[in-house]
Amino acid sequence: MGKEFGVGDKIPDFALLNEREETVTITSNDKRKRIIYFYPKDDTRVCTAQACSFRDWQSKLTDLNYEVIGISSDSPSSHLKFIAKYNLNFTLLSDQGGKVRKQFGAAAFIGLISSRKTFLINEEGIVEYIYNAMFEGEGHIDAIEKFIKSKNQ
Repeated sequence: MGKEFGVGDKIPDFALLNEREETVTITSNDKRKRIIYFYPKDDTRVCTAQACSFRDWQSKLTDLNYEVIGISSDSPSSHLKFIAKYNLNFTLLSDQGGKVRKQFGAAAFIGLISSRKTFLINEEGIVEYIYNAMFEGEGHIDAIEKFIKSKNQ
């Protein structure tokens, strides 16, 4: 077992289905700034608060050239309903089996439920910042925004 995945590491390349059952391929060398966040379950209280906070900040993140991607083990059809119900404006990917979650070191919280972890990734595919807070939804976007502001000063 190697060291834990963290800040300074290059993201693994992966391909998952989105909410429309289209394969989305993410690579470390595709020159895109991303916020990739892992969350436990569609349409639960904290996960909904988290998704809605990313939705509400989406235009600001887009202005900063960040693409937001949410990942959980829910099915593409579950993601589609979640997006429609809350008018989410970013892609949700289905990691059934949790393979990508494990690659990012976001596998489980106390071994029972999937963790809630957010990764800020630069154009070189390198993780610049990680926010890990299981019971906070809105806190993720606040922490990301503070980090981006401090980086751009």
